Amino acid sequence: MNYRRLGKTNFNVSEISLGTWQVGGKWGSGFDDTLAERILNEAIDYGVNFIDTADVYESGASEAAVGRVVKSRSEGVFVATKCGRQINPHISENYTVKALRRYVEDSLKNIGVECLDLIQLHCPPTEVYYRPEVFELFDRLKEEGKVKNLGISVEKVEEALKGIEYENVTTVQIIFNMFRQRPAELFFEEAVKKDVGIIVRVPLASGLLTGKFSKNTFFDKNDHRFFNRDGAGFDKGETFSGVPYEIGLEAVEKLREIFPKKKNLASGALRWILDFPQVSCIIPGASKAEHLQSNIAASTMPSLKNEQRAAVKNLYEMTIKPHVHYLW
Repeated sequence: MNYRRLGKTNFNVSEISLGTWQVGGKWGSGFDDTLAERILNEAIDYGVNFIDTADVYESGASEAAVGRVVKSRSEGVFVATKCGRQINPHISENYTVKALRRYVEDSLKNIGVECLDLIQLHCPPTEVYYRPEVFELFDRLKEEGKVKNLGISVEKVEEALKGIEYENVTTVQIIFNMFRQRPAELFFEEAVKKDVGIIVRVPLASGLLTGKFSKNTFFDKNDHRFFNRDGAGFDKGETFSGVPYEIGLEAVEKLREIFPKKKNLASGALRWILDFPQVSCIIPGASKAEHLQSNIAASTMPSLKNEQRAAVKNLYEMTIKPHVHYLW
C-alpha cells in the first residue's frame, strides 16, 4: 500500500482507503455486522488506515462497526464520519448550530471515541456554504476537543470551491472518476493552493466502471441504483455518477477496447484516479471481502500509458460529457 498526505490534516493515509456505505452488505439488503467486521479487518490487514463512514449509513450501524473494529486493532486508523443528512426536510434553514452539534456528539458516542479525526458536512444544500456560522461551529468543537478536522462532502464543483474559502475546511470529498472528470479542471488546482486534501468517492460510478453490469443486471428495489436514477431519493449524481445507465453501458464497452486485457475494469479505473497526484485517497466501497483485493491492486499497478489516458479523455468528451459535465 502507498500512502499520501491528506492536505493540512497532515494525516498520511492509504491511497486506497475504504468507504462504508455498503460495508455490511449490498445496498438494500440490510446490515450484517459479521460481514462488516470481516471487511473492515481485512482492509486494515491490507494496509488501509483511513475509513470513511456516516451517521446515516444503516442508521448508525456502520459507524458503530467501524468503532468496534478500530478499537480492537493495534494499528493507527483514521476514522472520518459525516453529519447533516439526518436533517429532514433537508434544507439550509434546518442546518442549525444546535442540530449539527447534536449529530457530532451522537457520532462520538456511536463510534466510541472522545474526538473525531475528521467530521464532514454530508452534502448539504448549496446555500449552507454561504453561512459562516455553520463553519464557525466546528472551530468551537475543535477547541472543545471533540473534533480534530472539518471536511466537506459535496455534490458540485461550485460547492467545493466555495467550501474551501473557509480556512478550517481541511478536506473535500467529491465524486471523481472516468465518467465525472470536471473536478480536475479547476477545483484540483485550487485545492492544492489551499493545501486541502482531496478524498475521491464513487470512483467506480456505483459499480458501472467494474464492467460487470449489463442491461439484464438486477438491482433490488431498495438499491439506489434502482430507485435513484432520476434523483427520487437524493442527488441523482450519486447513482452511476449521473450517467444514464444505457449510455454508461455503451461507454464501458468502449473502455474494454482501451483496456483489452482487463476482465474486471475496476483496478484500471482506480489507477486512472491515482495518476492524479492532487488526489489524497480514494474510498471505494466493498460489500464482499473479495472487492478489497481488486480495489487495492490499483495501488501497485503501473501508471496508465499516455495513449490510454488520451483515449479515456476522448471517450468522456464524446460520450459522457454532455450528460454530466455541466450539472455537477
